[in-house]
Amino acid sequence: MTTRLSLLALAVLAVAVGGCRGMTSEAPPIHPNLNMDYTQRFEAQEPNPLFADEAAMRQPVAGTIARGGLRTAGNAPFYYGRTAGGEYVEEIPIEVTGSLVERGQDRYNIYCTPCHGVAGDGRGIVAVGNGGTGYGFAVPSYHTDALRARPDGYIYDVIQNGVNTMPSYGHEIAAADRWAIVAYVRALERSQAAGGADVPQTERDRLENANANVRIN
Repeated sequence: MTTRLSLLALAVLAVAVGGCRGMTSEAPPIHPNLNMDYTQRFEAQEPNPLFADEAAMRQPVAGTIARGGLRTAGNAPFYYGRTAGGEYVEEIPIEVTGSLVERGQDRYNIYCTPCHGVAGDGRGIVAVGNGGTGYGFAVPSYHTDALRARPDGYIYDVIQNGVNTMPSYGHEIAAADRWAIVAYVRALERSQAAGGADVPQTERDRLENANANVRIN
């Protein structure tokens, strides 16, 4: 008998609760833990007496590293352009593809052409503007034997940290884009000192067939 009464009571309760679905209550919501709803907040630069220095704006815990920002000896070539021993890497440590060079051209045109020029000859607007007299900056050309002989890591390091009067672009250009620019700079160097052997055979044949009097050596 007791079991039947209990089941009947549960059934009545279920019907009552189900009948309330969709109804809007004007009673305030129940908040078992008010601390999660009404936490004291502080504006930027506002003092907070909880801390010894009374500063509400806190620095990250010492040693905190942003996601994706871990730098180790293993990834030093990619992030620093140097080996674990501190030497410049000789070659770009990622695969050089057509899309990488195109990305490098895009970034180069944004950040580098004002000084280094479209062709990388050091004749950007900063160097030759102001009526041809420039603005007091001597910009070196990429097309010198000295720079062509430099390892790829050197160019990357210059982009990241700057050199002489050139400022650092490490805070503006991501690591992958720095390598893309290095790849494009190498393409510019090769384009200005290219010979017939640098032209693919299929293109040489096409050009020679289109121009019967032209032979590429």
